[in-house]
Amino acid sequence: MPVVADHPRALTARTMLNKVPEVTVAFWVVKIMATTVGETAADYLAVDLKLGLTATTWVMAGLLAAALVFQFRARRYVPAVYWLAVVFISVVGTLITDNLTDRFGVALAVTTTLFTIAMLATFAAWYASEGTLSIHTIYTTRREAFYWSAILFTFALGTAAGDYLAETLDIGYLRSGLLFASLIGLVALAYFVFKISEVLAFWMAYILTRPLGASIGDYTSQPRHAGGLGLGTTVTSFGFLVVIVGLVAWFTVQQRHTDAAVLEDPSPRPADLTPR
Repeated sequence: MPVVADHPRALTARTMLNKVPEVTVAFWVVKIMATTVGETAADYLAVDLKLGLTATTWVMAGLLAAALVFQFRARRYVPAVYWLAVVFISVVGTLITDNLTDRFGVALAVTTTLFTIAMLATFAAWYASEGTLSIHTIYTTRREAFYWSAILFTFALGTAAGDYLAETLDIGYLRSGLLFASLIGLVALAYFVFKISEVLAFWMAYILTRPLGASIGDYTSQPRHAGGLGLGTTVTSFGFLVVIVGLVAWFTVQQRHTDAAVLEDPSPRPADLTPR
């Protein structure tokens, strides 16, 4: 039977407010910028700061773990915590692909295939356990664990797929970015015109925005002789990061208004079916 969640001030250990943001245009802007930062920040730390791939991986994995601890402990969506986790998981997803490719010599075609399988397996396990892949019902720790696992694989897959098209197939960063932008446009068309499932449209767009952001990051940061604009990883990373911080600050103000409205309204919130 459907259950009714308690008032936010009386949340149980298993039940919480939805832990992810509303999907708006601003959401997609920050998401794409976060993926861009993930692509360039990994190169900035490993190459420009000379930390090396191994040290950068360990540092960012530790920061991601800390961010996820705060995210899982929160009982509602906190913009700063959520988007910090997204930025860190974007960097780690990039580093996973870079380690497999650069350290272990795994071909990008292989990593693209492996991460596709891992992502689909995560979605299958999530649906089998919860009966939904909707981001509007991230009310429990188990659903949130599936959510972040899926996101990690979408980031790793996006990095591998973007690099595979741009480098292995020699399409180039700009054309690769335009290709992924066009595919996102087709998803939007399918959703708004042909009315495909909201959940399907969201995850298709989420997956495609990762290689789009990676292509943007590579195009803006890579030198001109390599097909980029030559802005470098420092300018690209910090430039996009400043915009992300500004938008997250705006999200925080908006969320405070939302939380205040919820606290003033004691009416119960309908929840999805409890997880089996």
